[in-house]
Amino acid sequence: MSQTTDAHPRDPTRSIRVLAGECTTIYDGDQREEHRGHVAVVVKPDNTVLVHDADGYQPVAWLTRADAVSCARDGGFSLTAQSGDEHLRVVGHTEDGYGSYPATEAGRPVGECPDCERTLVRAGGAVNCLGCGERYGLPAGANVRSETCDCGLPRMRVERGVPFDLCLDRECESLDAAVREEFDRAWDCPDCGDDLRILRRGGLLAGCDSHPDCEASFAIPAGTVVGTCPCGLPLFDAGSRNRCLDSTCERVERAD
Repeated sequence: MSQTTDAHPRDPTRSIRVLAGECTTIYDGDQREEHRGHVAVVVKPDNTVLVHDADGYQPVAWLTRADAVSCARDGGFSLTAQSGDEHLRVVGHTEDGYGSYPATEAGRPVGECPDCERTLVRAGGAVNCLGCGERYGLPAGANVRSETCDCGLPRMRVERGVPFDLCLDRECESLDAAVREEFDRAWDCPDCGDDLRILRRGGLLAGCDSHPDCEASFAIPAGTVVGTCPCGLPLFDAGSRNRCLDSTCERVERAD
């Protein structure tokens, strides 16, 4: 049997490795445990190692998100995983099967990739292609629509003061540019009266044009503008209640 050795930090390859065979499993941590039997060993992309036997759904041994995992196959299979003071070692006596399989985030299908024609899925805060692996980050609160852009990607609806209908690819249509066109200099700074500019500093902000003399800046929330707060800043519909552009404003309740 050819030798295969790999050692890597957390989340190295976005693959799932699976071994099935008769193995001895040794866990050293708060206490030492040793098991032997026919098991399936699963190494997940985040370096979580799971050793499953025939008894129920609970692994017989595991190590969650190990700092490093080392695997070797040279006339037999061995795996060593370490996380702080915890160590997990698996030694294969007989091997029934071994494989390394590509893994992606599983999500809700939302369309077709225009580049490779594979399925696009929404998982968490992004849309990923199951074929070429292209990834498109989603702004908070974005809804992916069935309509497509001229580039072939799905469109999304994002509320930042008003609803915006944009391409999933920010290089095709930019949320920042859309918000800037709609609201740049539309509001006055409550501290000095100068214009608030639409800026990107970590997040999408309305920041005072007199910066650095005036350091007022406010994160633009998801939602639509529904009025004006008594402080003079816009009032956003935040779902269960309205909120001021200034999230610390104590006068917003008077405007609800």
